[in-house]
Amino acid sequence: MWPEYPQYHLRRETPERLRPTQMSVGFAEVAAKRREWAALGRKARRAVLEHQVFPAVLGPGSRFYITDHHHLALALIEEEVPNVWVAAQDDLSWLETAVFWRTMEFRAWAHPYDAKGRRRDCSEIPARLSSLKDDPYRSLAGRVRHAGGYAKSSAPFAEFLWADFFRAHFSRALLRRELRRAVREGTKLARSAAARYLPGWSGSHR
Repeated sequence: MWPEYPQYHLRRETPERLRPTQMSVGFAEVAAKRREWAALGRKARRAVLEHQVFPAVLGPGSRFYITDHHHLALALIEEEVPNVWVAAQDDLSWLETAVFWRTMEFRAWAHPYDAKGRRRDCSEIPARLSSLKDDPYRSLAGRVRHAGGYAKSSAPFAEFLWADFFRAHFSRALLRRELRRAVREGTKLARSAAARYLPGWSGSHR
């Protein structure tokens, strides 16, 4: 039924109990997820929850640390959704906390970079999804992808790489005052040869 994770055990879990493996999200992306949810009827919501799976690793304290879909998880928390499906990719709950995080980062299951793109220690990753900080460049990366600037990639935390790319080209003031312009210019920049090293790049070498 869930071909993405056929070999993993599925569990029901309360979204608020899920632990993040990153330090920030794009609040605009979370807001968009909430709008999408609000537009669904009761039957459609049930269908979404039945088929949506959050990949996770069982870690310290026997808590599930999700490795994807942080924006949706936070949106569902804010919408007070009682439970979701979680797919356990591995059980690392027996490891010491420091070893757990080193293993998570080695496997590309953790992204310890703050809302300004700065490398931090994994111990600084928040314990709750609701404590994640806003990175407006992550929101820009999502908007540019939806505008066709680049293709969705299965590479872990790919859109954070795009966020860092845009961070070097656009000021926060521009994102606040002229978001549409930033998306328009970001889409053009994403298709340029300067972005060819990034996952999902679909531009031209010319």
